[in-house]
Amino acid sequence: MWVCSTLWRVRTAARQWRRLLPASGCHGPAASSYSASAEPARVRALVYGHHGDPAKVVELKNLELAAVGGSDVHVKILAAPINPSDINMIQGNYGLLPELPAVGGNEGVAQVVAVGSNVTGLKPGDWVIPANAGLGTWRTEAVFSEEALIQVPSDIPLQSAATLGVNPCTAYRMLMDFEQLQPGDSVIQNASNSGVGQAVIQIAAALGLRTINVVRDRPDIQKLSDRLKSLGAEHVITEEELRRPEMKNFFKDMPQPRLALNCVGGKSSTELLRQLARGGTMVTYGGMAKQPVIASVTSSRS
Repeated sequence: MWVCSTLWRVRTAARQWRRLLPASGCHGPAASSYSASAEPARVRALVYGHHGDPAKVVELKNLELAAVGGSDVHVKILAAPINPSDINMIQGNYGLLPELPAVGGNEGVAQVVAVGSNVTGLKPGDWVIPANAGLGTWRTEAVFSEEALIQVPSDIPLQSAATLGVNPCTAYRMLMDFEQLQPGDSVIQNASNSGVGQAVIQIAAALGLRTINVVRDRPDIQKLSDRLKSLGAEHVITEEELRRPEMKNFFKDMPQPRLALNCVGGKSSTELLRQLARGGTMVTYGGMAKQPVIASVTSSRS
């Protein structure tokens, strides 16, 4: 029920976000056409003045565009995603909450329009992403300080650039920070078709790690499996398959995982623990099932 409610709120926010697109477009004009004198006086943004249901508190408003100071950067937003964390922030139950009123959106990619006289690391035409969450990317244009932005290559896919700041970073840190994995080692994870899960698959493949990717069963499971394998997944199994006794034979051809990544909790996390190599580590970074992580008192895993 929580998932359905969250998806409904995400879709409602998405409909509002799409109302911005005619004014902002997706790619913007060539960098050579930008100039400080061309910046508009107002921009459109999705703003909330108090916390609550996003469908009720988020409003499409016209905001005045600030003047570009010496260390400021004027940007045009090219694309910005909508994540559950964006919804949680608007609801007021996220770990980081901006001062109100605030513009929604934690991620996105923008193109530099103009820079202040003291800006040395950016120039018109560059692509940038937020350096930290809470910047407010659900708007057509903005003026931010140079330190609030990170330059990224402009030849990567637009959607990849817009979603670079959260899920891939989470995946990379989990793969690098908890176990000293070597090429050929294996990793097991649930919620493998999530944003973080897909990033784990791709980064692990690039590092030479083997992945066991657990997903919920569904009518189009083969289609999902094929898609994840196209990203680099070695094995895709369902939650039901993970619980079968035959899983003990699964690791005759590959090493037991030293790292498990749990985004679900409940029975799913218990099953991940059962597959870990002795002394392995399970990292819990989410609780989609809204159930506690349960481990046997006899388990030797950490």
